[in-house]
Amino acid sequence: MSYVNKTTLWESCVIQGRVLKALILREIITRYDRKNIGFMWLFVEPLIMTLLIAVLWGELRAYNFSNLNIIAFTITGYPLMMMWRNTANRSVGAIDANISLLYHRNVRVLDTILARMILEISGATIAQIVIMTTFVFLDIIPKPDDIFYMLMAWGSMSLFAVGLGLVVTAIANKFEAFGKIWSTLSFILMPLSGVFFFLNNIPGEYRSYLSWLPMIHGTEMFRHGYFGDHVTTLEDPFYLLFCNLVLLTLGFALIRLISRNVNP
Repeated sequence: MSYVNKTTLWESCVIQGRVLKALILREIITRYDRKNIGFMWLFVEPLIMTLLIAVLWGELRAYNFSNLNIIAFTITGYPLMMMWRNTANRSVGAIDANISLLYHRNVRVLDTILARMILEISGATIAQIVIMTTFVFLDIIPKPDDIFYMLMAWGSMSLFAVGLGLVVTAIANKFEAFGKIWSTLSFILMPLSGVFFFLNNIPGEYRSYLSWLPMIHGTEMFRHGYFGDHVTTLEDPFYLLFCNLVLLTLGFALIRLISRNVNP
């Protein structure tokens, strides 16, 4: 038996990288076209939404309820929430939108999903960096207290977004109605994810229930890294890590299972 045509692990990784790059570029062109600002909409959209929320909070005189910089409070929560929510929502339609590409030998179902996830996470990350860097430079918000801890929080929530997206996509592929249900459910989870509050400010009888939501711990971690000892946060990084491992394991297993029944 000849093994001449077998590729090495490194060659397989290179091929897979090229496949993902091609799928991401195709997704960018399909979604944003080549006109106007194109790819820039990927991070301009969350930038605009974050600024609107910050202005709205300012108009509602949120400063009367807290001595924290309200703009800093907003941009340390809203972009993070948009990342995991948009990643999961966009992933649902990835298979159907790229079904014809599965005729190619090197394109797999998982590739089509990961391409959208990478795009959403990259866009949210760029938006977060641009917003915070600009506002710190303009002295609108103070400098972060612990950037390393913020990076840990962002990385953990990126893994959470991937795991959640895989699970949601797999279930929606099996039960089409779940895609609509998830869209509504994610909207309900949005205010419960800690975007507009600190967990420490919630009454004890409700706090214990909210603590079961993994995304709250990511938001608390990110804000702890930014504000430092100026705020009291109740995050549990190990619980978030555990949830990420469960979601990723379950997600990859489910995607592998449904891939057998996906026909181009």
